Amino acid sequence: MNKIILLFLLATAGSAFGQKRAVIDEVIARVGGEYILLSELEERYALEQSQTNDSLPPDIRCAILDQSLVGKLLYNQSKLDSIEVNDAEVEQQLNARIDRILSYMGGDVNQFEDYYGQSITATKEQFREDLREQLAVDRMRASVVQEVKVTPAEVKTFFAQIPYDSLPYFNSEVEVGELVIKPEANDSTKQAVVARLDTLREQILAGAITFEDAARQNSADGSARGGGDLGWTKRGKFVAEFEAAAYNLDPGEISQVVETEFGYHLIRLDGRRGNSIRVSHILLQPEITENDLEKSRRYLDSITNLIRVDTFSFSYAVKRFGYDKVQSYNNDGRMSNPASGNTFFEIGDLDPDVYFAIDELKIDSLSEVMEFRGPTGDPLLRIVQLRSRSSPHRATLSQDYAKIQDATKNAKQQEYLSDWIERRVGSTFVEIDDRYHTCPQIKIWLEDSRKITVGGENGTIVTGK
Repeated sequence: MNKIILLFLLATAGSAFGQKRAVIDEVIARVGGEYILLSELEERYALEQSQTNDSLPPDIRCAILDQSLVGKLLYNQSKLDSIEVNDAEVEQQLNARIDRILSYMGGDVNQFEDYYGQSITATKEQFREDLREQLAVDRMRASVVQEVKVTPAEVKTFFAQIPYDSLPYFNSEVEVGELVIKPEANDSTKQAVVARLDTLREQILAGAITFEDAARQNSADGSARGGGDLGWTKRGKFVAEFEAAAYNLDPGEISQVVETEFGYHLIRLDGRRGNSIRVSHILLQPEITENDLEKSRRYLDSITNLIRVDTFSFSYAVKRFGYDKVQSYNNDGRMSNPASGNTFFEIGDLDPDVYFAIDELKIDSLSEVMEFRGPTGDPLLRIVQLRSRSSPHRATLSQDYAKIQDATKNAKQQEYLSDWIERRVGSTFVEIDDRYHTCPQIKIWLEDSRKITVGGENGTIVTGK
């Protein structure tokens, strides 16, 4: 199976890909009001096979079924607890996944649609509910373990229980801080963008072009492929300026040009249901010129010099001058390692530009100004500070307390979640096909006397058309 398909499968929790099934499928388990199909189990098994060159454990299907049961239990409980996943979140995640796949195809929409045999819109429709379930499960799991905390004594006990020979060996690591600023476009460029949107608005109102075509041809974000459609959403999900304009429109009305932190928009209200609205937009972003960048470089360089002569601290500069849309802004400037979730980087985990910038720095020293691209492709500028550097070593409490604390918390959360699952299973309707009763992982799901089995003709359903 193609790696791109596998990537998409993995991102959507092993859902089926391709055309909707039109075959008889078996229900192999039910948790509350949620069902697990045999096809889902086999698809996840195929995914596991594709990701290893070694033979899989003989009970791998049992393990997969156990994971699926946990997911369905959490999803069922999320509905009982009214855990909400709004349409805007789902749409954002869908767009991100589509963009990821398109990046592997060089941004070629025709290649995507030829390969998958359907349009991007149809693909999104197919996976929308699977993704909603995945997000609800993640949110429910986080809700269950959110109160779990660990004390220093628990961290110390956890570490003491690890045999010395089993202690992890850490390579050289660094902690890096960053101060990021976002260059601003000059006034003439901004005015040109506003004028362009004014012209588009006039053309749309005159019937010379549809709003959808104008969005596809001009909009600077992922919604362009869908004609600018942002889906249904409730209050509080858009930035204030955008939301204020959108909620003041009548259905079918197109706004004047609206400025937000993302650029300049034309907004059309497509529908209203109580407190929810559906809107489409056209987004244009003013181009950052080399002169704009140079002006921002000089500004950041002056801040850097003030830090170096102790006029104010790096932390103060981050809060006072930094761009608040980057992760590090709310972490005292510390960069987080996406591979580990903490603030420590092995050399191989660092962006090459950052690595070369700190390679010869002393602790607390600052780099020169560097340009880089943000997650949305915007040009940003930053300086980095080397916060700490460790030598290769076996784990110790003194050097690696934060990592050991994370490991302690993760272990405690897993134990707490397991206890929660065991309690919840006892009060939840569960049925499992009897062919899986020999699975050791399934024992907990069958212990309660109310648990029943399902199989044969009563365990089949027809899906699709």
